[in-house]
Amino acid sequence: MASLLLDIAVPAERLHAVYRGQANRILLRSRDGQRVSLPVHHLRPFVSHAGVYGSFALDFDASGALLSLRRLD
Repeated sequence: MASLLLDIAVPAERLHAVYRGQANRILLRSRDGQRVSLPVHHLRPFVSHAGVYGSFALDFDASGALLSLRRLD
C-alpha cells in the first residue's frame, strides 16, 4: 500500500461549486509535489463551516485506487 501526505486548505467558498453541481473533483498537490485529482465526496467527513483544513494521509493500492483518506493529528 502506498501513501501520500496532503496539506489541504479548501475554503467553504470553493466547496460551494461542488454543491451547485459545477465540480466533482479537486486538484491537490502532495507534500512531495505529486498532483492528485480527488473526488470531492471523499472530503465530506472533514468539512466544517470554514471548509476543509488539515494534514491528511491518502492511502492507495498499486493500481491507484483510493483505499482511505485520514486526518493526521
